[in-house]
Amino acid sequence: MEEWMNNPAIKNLDPAKLELIKMAASRTNGKSGKDLAPVMLALITGANKQGIRFSPDEVTLILEIMKQGKSKEEQEQIDRTVKMTSSLLKKHTK
Repeated sequence: MEEWMNNPAIKNLDPAKLELIKMAASRTNGKSGKDLAPVMLALITGANKQGIRFSPDEVTLILEIMKQGKSKEEQEQIDRTVKMTSSLLKKHTK
């Protein structure tokens, strides 16, 4: 799962964001698609508490990292979970 560290987009990330992503990656290692949602929510809410906001591109990068090594079905589950989560977050922040 460490191959994501070679992604060129990682090199431009804020060190605090990179640390949060590393933590999320270690927590998601070996988990199935539906078990990733709590980790993703914890990452985002933990970052928000520290005043860190992820851009849409950064969130996409995080999701790609989480999908690595997963089956097509698990990747689709991740996508569904993210859509549901993002709609809940949008409602919550209004």
